[in-house]
Amino acid sequence: MPVTLHLVDQATWTLDPQAQLDLVRIYADAPSERLKKPVDRFLREHLEAGRFFACARFNDRLLGALAVSADDQAWWLSELCVRKATRRRGVGSRLLALVSDAARAAGCELRTHSSQLPVADQVLLTRLGYRMDITGDYFVLAPPLQGGGNT
Repeated sequence: MPVTLHLVDQATWTLDPQAQLDLVRIYADAPSERLKKPVDRFLREHLEAGRFFACARFNDRLLGALAVSADDQAWWLSELCVRKATRRRGVGSRLLALVSDAARAAGCELRTHSSQLPVADQVLLTRLGYRMDITGDYFVLAPPLQGGGNT
């Protein structure tokens, strides 16, 4: 499945009704423990705060998304979700690889707060070869030594 990276910020959200529909569908499929707010509120608050979504795109549709909050040193990741109909097909793995490459190109590392990383995500990252080095109250997601997300 040839998945590409598509970033959705406030401007993209405003101009792209298909991205709006797809992001709502992605997070509507999220397990209740993954998303603590109603979908519309979560999306609106995330984008209005100047954050963005890193999305997996296939055939002009978004299949998965990661909420991203960027600062000068890192992209902070949370709320990884893939559409229920496309789970277990490598979409989440490919999305993480693409986000890793994009963050590295921006001169940033990937981080996630330790309290926001569900066990399923920890398993996925470990399976992909990521090393989670705890530093304070967050994990630094160091890509695999063999070329990161370029595989």
